Amino acid sequence: MHFADSLMQAVQSRSPVCVGLDPRMDKLPEVMPRDAAGVLQFCKGIIDATADIAACVKPQLAFFEVLGWEGMQVFWETCAYAKEKGLLVIADGKRNDIGSTAEAYADAYLHELSPIDALTVTPYLGSDGIAPFIERCTRNNKGIFVLVKTSNPSSGELQDLPTGDQAVHEHMAQLVESWGMHHLGEQSTFSCVGAVVGATYPEELKYLRTLMPHCPLLIPGYGAQGGTAQDVKHGFVPDGTGAIVNASRSIIYASKGEDWQNAAHKAAEDMAKEIKNALHTEIA
Repeated sequence: MHFADSLMQAVQSRSPVCVGLDPRMDKLPEVMPRDAAGVLQFCKGIIDATADIAACVKPQLAFFEVLGWEGMQVFWETCAYAKEKGLLVIADGKRNDIGSTAEAYADAYLHELSPIDALTVTPYLGSDGIAPFIERCTRNNKGIFVLVKTSNPSSGELQDLPTGDQAVHEHMAQLVESWGMHHLGEQSTFSCVGAVVGATYPEELKYLRTLMPHCPLLIPGYGAQGGTAQDVKHGFVPDGTGAIVNASRSIIYASKGEDWQNAAHKAAEDMAKEIKNALHTEIA
């Protein structure tokens, strides 16, 4: 099934919550060993606790790579486990390059049998750095999320620079929309080419949604970074689809005690309810 169709089905059947898996050794629950095995146990536990609520999980590659080869083994096992539990998997690696190197990145994460459904990519190298990823997406029913307006405080140093009568992030949004226009889903109006737009810039999010009507949006910055349900509602279309909202720390580290799984479940559940209420208010 086309990636966007799968994603929108998951949003409608569960919620737009995306659980970010950022397993830091110093933040693991107290009952867990501080090693790769403990990270795997933790990630599986978070998946078990939130699989009935979330549409997807987003493992952040950096927190697995820092553990060396054992961490990468844990990464792939985590992705496979999430797929077994019926979740979509977005690998947050922000990959990009040109030529055969871009093709190698695309093949590594978006091959036909990969448990990964989508990959975050950076667009700084232009369209020839994106094309290999889109080709694998269309061939293997995968997706990508291109960085457009990120949630970090200094994003404006580059992304807000004026280019004529528009900002860099606005021009990038138009490029991303054009890259995906020929790759729309069969059941949804969305493409396999999505965009990352931070919840910490709600006004920009509202305008960027109009520039990218066919792009599914991955919205980071909810919770610990300050984004709220009222902020993220601007990324959705009127039927309540079109976006997923990522939260990492506020869910996975809701408790370090023995109740860590229950706490994660409640945090994800509360987040889903808050977004639902905000969307209903917007629609009304």
